[in-house]
Amino acid sequence: MFTYEFLQNYWWFIVALLGGLLVFLLFVQGANAMILLMGADEREKQLMVNSTGRKWEFTFTTLVTFGGAFFASFPLFYSTSFGGAYWVWVLILVTFVLQAVSYEFQNRTGNIIGRTAFRVFLALNGFLAPLLIGTAVGTFFTGSDFTVNKAAAGDSLMPVISSWGNGWHGLEAVANLWNVSFGLMVVGLAVCLGLMYMINNIDDEALVQKMRRRLVVSGVVFLVFFLNTAAGLLTMDGFAVAEDGTVYMERYKYLHNFLQMPAVLAVFLAGTVLVLWGLAGTVACRNFRRGIWPAGAGTVLVVMAVLMVAGYNGTAYYPSTADLQSSLTIANSCSSEFTLRTMAYVSFVIPFVLAYIVFAWRAMDRRPLTSEELENTEHKY
Repeated sequence: MFTYEFLQNYWWFIVALLGGLLVFLLFVQGANAMILLMGADEREKQLMVNSTGRKWEFTFTTLVTFGGAFFASFPLFYSTSFGGAYWVWVLILVTFVLQAVSYEFQNRTGNIIGRTAFRVFLALNGFLAPLLIGTAVGTFFTGSDFTVNKAAAGDSLMPVISSWGNGWHGLEAVANLWNVSFGLMVVGLAVCLGLMYMINNIDDEALVQKMRRRLVVSGVVFLVFFLNTAAGLLTMDGFAVAEDGTVYMERYKYLHNFLQMPAVLAVFLAGTVLVLWGLAGTVACRNFRRGIWPAGAGTVLVVMAVLMVAGYNGTAYYPSTADLQSSLTIANSCSSEFTLRTMAYVSFVIPFVLAYIVFAWRAMDRRPLTSEELENTEHKY
């Protein structure tokens, strides 16, 4: 029914979809980054914390699902990146653990470090998590310092397939300014999404108006890094894959990918328009409070398009700067046909899971959050 090539491409599409959903859900992190900058008093800080506190589990679960899907469908990437660039992934995990602990313990009896300390942890997660995730994804286009020796799998004395070429283990990605620009773009997007979510979710006119003013600044910062990142992507040399599997450098590879895959280009442009619509509408119209929805949908589409450009059309999605032929492609890093086929059947339940998430989301957000509601409930963060 499904060919092996179809299954490989299908699972890269699933990974791209989960990546898009993850970046959208980083609005939780973006909102957290604003807690100490915007909360003028304890009441406003509580409104902001409790607004995102209802959604942080979605982001964490999607992160785990994204990693699990990558591990199951493209295990060589998982072993190479998570086993080599482990400092980046450890730092990402630590920031999310700090987030979870902060939500659950900042108001607990016996908190000896104070509520403010936990909110500082939330703010750190709000900035560092999007920055690190964005910088890590940037290496999908600029490459990483690793080598792969598949023959080592049969050597009981040296079963290590992938080796990292330096002692920084992923932190060297910040030495590439384009990677950092990519990460800062994700931070700016997360902050914009977080502000738009809280504008839609919080019923406090004074706080909402402050958020709209902050959104102007954050939107400009995001657009600067977005344009810089997009310009770099469209003009950089890319890692192309010949029909025999040989990896070589191709000038304007990612621009060529967009032009040779017009459907992906259309998805990218549609997503960009939706993000700009959400931003512009929220800033320009005082009564427009639902900008998070077009901007969120646009975020999913843009991220999906970027990841498809990274992997489709004969492209190495995880290139090696140490040895071009060690670069990972959809074809040379995927699981067996049996595994991909079995998981494909399991993936058919994804729409039902998404439907449940939408139902639960609507149930939690059926009414905007108010200070009065926080005063009359025992369940607050």
